[in-house]
Amino acid sequence: MTEPTREQIRDIMVVSLARLLCDGETVFHGVASPIPMVATLLAKQLHAPNLVYLNIAGGVDPEPKGLPVSTVDPALIRGARSMVTLTDLFDLAASQRLDTAFLSGVQIDGRGRTNMSVIGAFESPRVRLPGGAGSAAIMPRARRTLIWRTKHDRRVFVDQLDFVTAAGNVDRVVTPHCIFRRVEGCLMVESRHEWTSPADLKEATGFSIEVDESTPVTPEIRTDERDALLRIDPDGVSLTEF
Repeated sequence: MTEPTREQIRDIMVVSLARLLCDGETVFHGVASPIPMVATLLAKQLHAPNLVYLNIAGGVDPEPKGLPVSTVDPALIRGARSMVTLTDLFDLAASQRLDTAFLSGVQIDGRGRTNMSVIGAFESPRVRLPGGAGSAAIMPRARRTLIWRTKHDRRVFVDQLDFVTAAGNVDRVVTPHCIFRRVEGCLMVESRHEWTSPADLKEATGFSIEVDESTPVTPEIRTDERDALLRIDPDGVSLTEF
């Protein structure tokens, strides 16, 4: 199959995440999250105008003039209806008033658990990672978590995590190859992207998955979705994740 461009991968990941967001939800993303940022704004513009958008910069439904590369940039406060603190965000999650949280991980296993702590033994790791940044508190308490990762190979999607940083209410995982859905505690392939064959998807995934030619292909991006994405992110901020 033809190798996709990073723009094609970005487009399907952003649009797939946006499609998962619902009108009226309260949605949060944290640091280093250009793709969720654009996906949330896309959903608000296309089908979820009453979605409440919270970001780590503290903005509630901001209207930035342009999108910053950093998702902690004060530009993401401009035009906000109000402000939210990090303490508020944890309180919302703890009281299950946070409908959807975007999170990621360096390693992800077949149960949707993530590792952001260490590679190797915890006592003497080969690599010490930045840590969960609150994901261990948010993932089990938000009503659902959407995980995204712009790399999909056996080093990321592993059979066994080196360390469990966070586990909980994972709903979907969106990658450059597919969309996983968590069913009865395990990730299953909900759809594969058009450029990924079943054999390639199995080869790229470190845990056992069921996928074949009957597995649905992720729906194509509509013209209105692509046009809106380019209006929201004309400078390609979301491409910085690749």
